[in-house]
Amino acid sequence: MTLTPLSYLQALIIDMDGVLWLGSQPTPGLAEFFAFLRRRGVRFVLATNNASRTEAQYAERLAAYGAPVAVDEILTSSSATADYLASIAPAGSRVYAIGMDGVRQALTRRGFVLGEEDALAVVVGIDWHVTYEQLKRASLLIRAGAKFIGTNPDATFPSPEGIIPGNGALLAAIETASGVKPIVVGKPEPILYQQALRRLNTPLDATAALGDRLETDILGGIRIGLKTILVMSGVTTPELLAASDTRPDWVFADIVDVMKHWDVD
Repeated sequence: MTLTPLSYLQALIIDMDGVLWLGSQPTPGLAEFFAFLRRRGVRFVLATNNASRTEAQYAERLAAYGAPVAVDEILTSSSATADYLASIAPAGSRVYAIGMDGVRQALTRRGFVLGEEDALAVVVGIDWHVTYEQLKRASLLIRAGAKFIGTNPDATFPSPEGIIPGNGALLAAIETASGVKPIVVGKPEPILYQQALRRLNTPLDATAALGDRLETDILGGIRIGLKTILVMSGVTTPELLAASDTRPDWVFADIVDVMKHWDVD
């Protein structure tokens, strides 16, 4: 555990699923948490690997929970993926996308054309209604030379029913069928955190990644040089934490516990 007090932090890069809510239920203290940060002048970006929704949809959800957040304070792996693809492919390129609103709108907003014929890239984000036909088409396009890009590698996803398959499970199926490893944009790879840091413009050593998942939120933060805060309200259990070589700077039960300990030296 770090000896640096939380109150030293100027900014947070905050995960959402498992931190701010589980399924459709907000975690305790959600509205109070954002009011707490704003009172202290702590800047934040909500940076999520979840590619299913747009930034505007997330902002609407937070507002409904009593926590108004600006769209530009939210960064999804879908937008980060579209920005990455724009850096290596011209606008107007055809992209085959597996994913929901978050993926499709991010790609079209960046000027890409969705389709399968002559696709330059295959982009895969979580889709709760994915079909075998989509997995087959993606595999065939990758075998034909299309770039294989995953929004995020999360093998699982926290839900009120328990831990369910995440986007990493879709990537694994396509990798097995195509023989090609995906380029991954989301955590723990650096691209998502790099984009969030550019928005915050705060010192690296005064910025922390806050999340519930060791292998993405915390590992990604450590790799890029951030302080890291693990909350146990999502997928990480005490047993997983004890067995892991990935060691966060702070561990708290949830965001209420974070607030409770913020001003404690």
